[in-house]
Amino acid sequence: MAASRDRLTRLLAASLRRQVKPGSRLTVGYSGGIDSSVLLNLLADLRQSAGFTLAAVHVHHGLSPDADAWALHCAEICRCLAVPLETRRVEVRPSGEGLEAAARAARYRVFAQLDTDYLLLAHHRDDQAETVMLQLLRGSGLKGLAAMPEVRPLTDQLKLLRPLLAATRLQIETCAAELGLVWIDDASNADPGLARNALRHRVFPGLIEHFPDALKSLAQAASQFAEAAALIDTLAELDGRNAISDSGLDMDALHALPEPRARNLLRRFLERSGAELQQQHIREALRQLLAARPDAQLRIVFDAGFGKVILRRHQRWAVLTHEQPMPESKAAGVVTWHGEACLKLGEAGYLQFQATTGAGLRLVPGEVSIRFRQGGERMRTQPGRPRRTLKNLLREAAIPPWQREMLPLVYVGTELAWAAGIGADHDFLVKADATGWLISWQELPHTAG
Repeated sequence: MAASRDRLTRLLAASLRRQVKPGSRLTVGYSGGIDSSVLLNLLADLRQSAGFTLAAVHVHHGLSPDADAWALHCAEICRCLAVPLETRRVEVRPSGEGLEAAARAARYRVFAQLDTDYLLLAHHRDDQAETVMLQLLRGSGLKGLAAMPEVRPLTDQLKLLRPLLAATRLQIETCAAELGLVWIDDASNADPGLARNALRHRVFPGLIEHFPDALKSLAQAASQFAEAAALIDTLAELDGRNAISDSGLDMDALHALPEPRARNLLRRFLERSGAELQQQHIREALRQLLAARPDAQLRIVFDAGFGKVILRRHQRWAVLTHEQPMPESKAAGVVTWHGEACLKLGEAGYLQFQATTGAGLRLVPGEVSIRFRQGGERMRTQPGRPRRTLKNLLREAAIPPWQREMLPLVYVGTELAWAAGIGADHDFLVKADATGWLISWQELPHTAG
């Protein structure tokens, strides 16, 4: 009797009925390990009756001397099962969170590029329990404690599905034996220096000795945390309906809410930018926001998967920006304009020049340079009026302080003729019958949220 095989097949089929439309394209994340081997084989048996197409992807991390052999093993198994396999090589660059997190990030970059409808991963109930415990120890909020959902969007076109999330490790191991499978044993899975392995091999055995249902209870807690997280998201959406706009998060709304709800609204606002959040960081960010003056140069940095997200205060708004490197053109110094219709300025975007008659500025290609603020610049924006400092003009234009250093300035000789965000110096405007140049600036999309 193949009891475990039948049980897992029923679990798998039920998950597919809940989550997958008939005719969908399914791709298994296939490492060659026992979990993904069981998932791949069960799906291969179901594909005709369930009406889906099946493929597999193997991510070659290159971290083990056996990595090439593992890729060959996966290719041979997929050939026997008549499952198309794509092998992707990645370069793993360890970050502040270590090698394990860097390898996971590299895998998910591959997954997000797949041309499929569903990516299926073989996480099971024991993995879920380990994830909950790790998140508890890291001080995660409800979102983190909700651990791994059965299904979630990975991109706009692709969903990630974990159809064996209700199965136990023992059931999967028994099923593999019943099927007579051959799989890869990665020695790194026994390394106690990795946090998940330390839990699995050292912490949980002692815990289960005193609390036999510990793993089941932790996995059930993940579902309860997920429900609670959905509720607080709904509350945040209600509180943010009139508080969050393209301008940012309205500080008046934050001040008006009780602290727990204000913190929840700020969390939701930060999540939109992809910021990686911990409860104590949100608490401190809220404290600083509420205490800051409207003109304060507040700068709170959060990590994100693509770099840094910066929370700032500008007038009555809390705003989010992505960390911007210094424009290459600024670092290099002066950039000369030779008559190009479009002059690229790296991270500072680009300037467009359009020739016209009776409007625009007097410019001579080759005699015009693009620079950035150094301080002390002055302009005459109205006829017959004295020149004013660019600093005051930018302040009156309500341009946030952190954006002012990125604004390109157009000089004719040593004189400032045009400034992004402000416009032309009156002394450089052409007469009614003369040829002039209209300038426009297009910045790159840096603002978060």
